[in-house]
Amino acid sequence: MQKATMILEGGATRGVFTSGVLDYLMEQELYTSHVIGVSAGSCNALDYVSRQPGRTKDCMILTDKKDDYVYGFRKFIKEKSIMNMDMIFDTYPNETFPFDFETYFRSEMKCEIVVTNCLTGKAEYLDERQDKARLMKISRASCSMPLLTPIVRVDGIPCLDGGLSDSVPIERAMTYGNRKIVVILTRNPGYRKKRVSKGMARVYREAYRSYPNLLRAIMTRSLYYNRTMEQIEGLEEEGRIFVLRPQVKAVSRLERNAEILTGFYEHGYNLMAREYDRLIKYLEA
Repeated sequence: MQKATMILEGGATRGVFTSGVLDYLMEQELYTSHVIGVSAGSCNALDYVSRQPGRTKDCMILTDKKDDYVYGFRKFIKEKSIMNMDMIFDTYPNETFPFDFETYFRSEMKCEIVVTNCLTGKAEYLDERQDKARLMKISRASCSMPLLTPIVRVDGIPCLDGGLSDSVPIERAMTYGNRKIVVILTRNPGYRKKRVSKGMARVYREAYRSYPNLLRAIMTRSLYYNRTMEQIEGLEEEGRIFVLRPQVKAVSRLERNAEILTGFYEHGYNLMAREYDRLIKYLEA
């Protein structure tokens, strides 16, 4: 195990790139002492700590339509969710694609899953090593996209997508004291978030008028994300962190085409294979 911190960005189905990266690392039996997962990155983080190569890929790239977790328009209106979150965080881990809770709970790796507290608008970094249902609920909250999926209550606290408050928690990683930090992004080099449009701002205000601090986080997300990208690029240039990001066009966040997703997964896997020696040199320097 390498004494280092791994940061896994979210991005819904763009997370299949990260699963390719981690599958290669798991095949090499390279594990870091600390992992932080955000949104879809939390699913990757759990499968990395439980040492289950291929599981995230299987969950995201489906071969059987009965296991499809993305709703159509009519179902979305009825369920008030674009995805079947019960299927993803209950049926999948307990039946369809069994999650190795035992290995996860026993692991010495420190894992934190980022959620956004809707009351404070701030990030919380959570984990669970005993209660299976609570662990899945934390990950579910981290993956719950605003407007597209319902708020999730964790220990009675309303929570949403961790990316709203801390998309790439580089500052959090630095608090661990590890000299080495590995960042896996799901956006292309130079990507910057656009500000929320006036039309979308009105939609958010109507949907979350009871959560003013959450609204503030949503409205300022692009500002903080772009500042974080500038910080990461500076640290990368100085050689203080290792960063891996897609070198081909990133897929959309709700991509459903299995062939496209498989290509993005393979890109992550092959890119990590090409960059593996560079990663080892960084970790051992």
